[in-house]
Amino acid sequence: MNSAGFGLGLGFGLTPTAVIQVTNLSSAVTSEQMRTLFSFLGEIEELRLYPPDNAPLAFSSKVCYVKFRDPSSVGVAQHLTNTVFIDRALIVVPCAEDD
Repeated sequence: MNSAGFGLGLGFGLTPTAVIQVTNLSSAVTSEQMRTLFSFLGEIEELRLYPPDNAPLAFSSKVCYVKFRDPSSVGVAQHLTNTVFIDRALIVVPCAEDD
């Protein structure tokens, strides 16, 4: 069996990705909270929360992108899917790095 296309940390293609997309986030979540949560899974290279913490308008939900130093952290992070964080179940999926 060839494991090249079925390893942990794979994105939509066959190459490993170090980026995850986290959706269904509460509008109350902050980038600091997201950094704290995902820093337990691996070293974070970059984290972006949309809309940002200082956005002047209120939104019903947010989305977060986390780039880990090690692509193997992506597979671990996916296990947080359906974990309730604040008041919503997280959805964690691998994301292509150039998107």
